[in-house]
Amino acid sequence: MAAAQVLKATHTVDDNGRVRGVADIALSVDNRVAGMNERVAGVDDRVASVDDRVVGVEERVAGVDEHVADVGDRVKDVDDRVKAVDDKLVAVVDGA
Repeated sequence: MAAAQVLKATHTVDDNGRVRGVADIALSVDNRVAGMNERVAGVDDRVASVDDRVVGVEERVAGVDEHVADVGDRVKDVDDRVKAVDDKLVAVVDGA
C-alpha cells in the first residue's frame, strides 16, 4: 500500500512537472512571438522610411526631368539663332 501511495505521489509530481513544463514552453513561445512582432514592427518602420526616401528621389528625378527639358528648349533656341545668323550670312555672301 505504501508503495502504491509513493508511486501515485510520484506520478502526480511528474504530471505537474510536465504540465508546468508545457506552460513554461508556451510562455517561452509567447515571448519569442512577441519579440518577433517587435522585430517585424521595426522592419515595417524601416520599409516605410525607405518608401519615404524613394518618394523623395522620385520628386528629385521629376525636377531633373523638368530642368533637362528646359535645357533642351534653350539649346533649341540657340540652334534657331545660329541658323538665323547662318541664313543672314548666306544672304550677305550671295548679295556681295
